[in-house]
Parts: sequence; C-alpha cells; structure tokens
Amino acid sequence: MSGDINKRPLQTAYIYSKKAMEVLQNDNGKRGKFFINDSDGNEIAGMYYSYTDEGYLVIEHTEVAEAFEGRSLGRQLLNGLVAFARKNEIKVIPVCPYANAVFEKVEEIRDVLV
Repeated sequence: MSGDINKRPLQTAYIYSKKAMEVLQNDNGKRGKFFINDSDGNEIAGMYYSYTDEGYLVIEHTEVAEAFEGRSLGRQLLNGLVAFARKNEIKVIPVCPYANAVFEKVEEIRDVLV
C-alpha cells in the first residue's frame, strides 16, 4: 500500500468488525487509517484520513489491493469509520471519491457528515 501514513508512529488500534475480515484502525491523533490485513498480516485495503484543526475527520483516500477488489472491503472500511465517528461524535468530510460516492448513495450514514 502506498502513502506516508505507514511511516508515522501510530499509537492506537481498534477492531470494529469481524464479518468477512477484521477492520482495524491506527490513529495518532492527527492522521490515521482503517485497514484490513490478509491472513499473513499484509495490508490489503486501507482508508486513510486526517483531522482538521476544527476536529473534523477528512477521508483522504481509499485503496484496495487489485486481487481483493469486488469484495466490498472499501465499504467495510467505511462502515468502521462511520461507527468510530458516531461513537466519538466526530463529523466527517469525504474528499475521497469512493467515500463521497457511498455517502451520496446511502442515506443511513449521512448523519456523520459535516
């Protein structure tokens, strides 16, 4: 997976779902990601975000390894992010085209939007 986020020391990890695959989270208070690993521990999907000075969570990018496309992993990541935002009362700004498209289609998760 690409991106500088993998080079940052991330301090917390949360598990949000145990459906098809575990959705994990790393967050250092400024940046973070929700991600899914394969059975060997390799990251196969990630949703990367940062926080604004106002405390909003900005979804920047979603990436799924080509071999795992079409398995709804992006949606599982977004579901984990929405659950996190609701639990922590954080509003979300989806600049990622994938996340933005899902928010446009699925009314039930729009409550977390700014």
